[in-house]
Amino acid sequence: MFPKLQHALQTARKVWALARPYFQSEQRWQARGLLAAIVALNLGAVYMLVLINDWNRLFYDALQNKDASAFWQQLGRFAWLAGGYIVIAVYKFYLTQLLEMRWRAWMTASFMDRWLANQAFYRMELLRFTASNQATHPDNPDQRMAEDLNLFTSYSVGLSMGLLNAVVTLGSFVGILWGLSGAFGFEFNGQQWEIPGFMVWMAVLYCLAGSVITQLIGRPLTGLNFEQQKREGDFRHHLVRVREYSESIALDRGETVERQHLGQRFAAVLDNTLALMRAQKRLTWFTSGFGQAAVVFPFMVAAPRFFSGAIQLGELMQIASAFGRVQDSLAWFIDNYASLASWRATTDRLTSFEESFQAIAQDRTAQSAAVSGSNHAHTATAGADAAEQWATHGLGLALPNGQTLGVPGELRIAPGDAVLVQGPSGSGKSTLFRALAGIWPWTSGQITRPADHPEHTQFLPQRPYFPNGPLREALAYPGSASQYTDAQLTQALTDALLPHLASQLDTEDAWGQKLSGGEQQRLAAARVLLKQPRWLFVDEGTSALDAEAEAHIYARLQAVVQARQGALVSIAHRPQVADYHRSTWQVQPTARAT
Repeated sequence: MFPKLQHALQTARKVWALARPYFQSEQRWQARGLLAAIVALNLGAVYMLVLINDWNRLFYDALQNKDASAFWQQLGRFAWLAGGYIVIAVYKFYLTQLLEMRWRAWMTASFMDRWLANQAFYRMELLRFTASNQATHPDNPDQRMAEDLNLFTSYSVGLSMGLLNAVVTLGSFVGILWGLSGAFGFEFNGQQWEIPGFMVWMAVLYCLAGSVITQLIGRPLTGLNFEQQKREGDFRHHLVRVREYSESIALDRGETVERQHLGQRFAAVLDNTLALMRAQKRLTWFTSGFGQAAVVFPFMVAAPRFFSGAIQLGELMQIASAFGRVQDSLAWFIDNYASLASWRATTDRLTSFEESFQAIAQDRTAQSAAVSGSNHAHTATAGADAAEQWATHGLGLALPNGQTLGVPGELRIAPGDAVLVQGPSGSGKSTLFRALAGIWPWTSGQITRPADHPEHTQFLPQRPYFPNGPLREALAYPGSASQYTDAQLTQALTDALLPHLASQLDTEDAWGQKLSGGEQQRLAAARVLLKQPRWLFVDEGTSALDAEAEAHIYARLQAVVQARQGALVSIAHRPQVADYHRSTWQVQPTARAT
């Protein structure tokens, strides 16, 4: 099979794989109904064009014959034809936009659900930076959901309906043009030859030559469009990072460096944009000339018959109109080449995004074969029920590059325990917490978790996350603030040494940027005091606090887990934190963790 045909079939399979789920989803009848209505309106529009084409003949014949009665009659008929065509065009546009909007909404929801399910968003970022996974874990997932999905749905509906319209128009007008064009006779090698439907063959040859030249000129557009989306996403991503880390950059006087980095990324955008513009300019030179030549081409071919008296002006205009419709249909590929290139680039980006979900699912399947969270297990360990404790058996952790970490292989956390995890920076302490949370992909061995995990487990990181919005929502995250009374929220803030924020529960702000590092850690501690978890893992969660505030917070946290008959596990470097723990896990620095 020809390579070009193979590539076209491969692209078609990708498009179908992306498009099919929506038309087989719970919204399938609405989607199929809208699609059927749009197809019917496209067919109706083509039928109206056929009637208008026939009107051309009658109208121009009336002009040539100076028949005033027929002239005014045809003008009245045109008003009805034009009115009908306008109604069809308006509803075709509206329903097309409605289908695109609903399709985009469904696909966006589907991609967001899978991106946020099972920590796929986290795993995707981890795996994207490993050499073996860069191809299957693409860049800028936010752009692919916000922009590429919009482009895919609009291009898919627009181009497919355009192709349908071109095919139906061709089928409707080729017969008209065949009947009007007559036969072309000539003498060759002493014999008389005759070509029936000469205008049809001329239109085919004209558009075939144009399609071949368009493909040769516009071939680079697909790759350039793909690269453009990538570079635009990189530039936008770095702008967001500057906004998120504005205070740190300002303290470091890093404006010059960030300006340089942003300039480099934007220069890359402009370089590719310029290359894209040049490629589009070359294509536009040809397509514009091709379109202008098509205006006079049918008159040039049919003029000899008109001047010989074989046809009248009305028939000449009908031939020109029919030829234009046939030529437009055959030139669909030429007219839409730039859009096809963008559509293909968008499809490739979404396909790679789709493949990343499959790769993550395979990674999780492989991991689950080695690591099992046994919420349902009841194996006795050291006299305690396994459903009431955390335990590891043969635990092994590794970095994305394959290096192993020196974590203890056999660990146990039972009710009443208070464990301090120690080890040099970079030895893998935080990675151990990630494994216990079930989000670290490069884990081997077995991890047994309590039956009430994760409802009663909370992790307190060094850099907590707070959504933008009302303070009460940031405090209750990821739960709903409606689950708690104002008194409970205020008490949690007071116990976490944030009484000055109690009056701002309904204030909307970017709390992750407004609050200092110490205030953020105290707000995260207030979240723990509000939710009252049974199992608490603290990863340098008080490192930004002074000794007195740290002692107060740890006393409160310890009281919470003791009241719930749970356990406290902490990573900390300050010696005074050890006072709140009774046992120690030592992590050896065999490799540097990330």
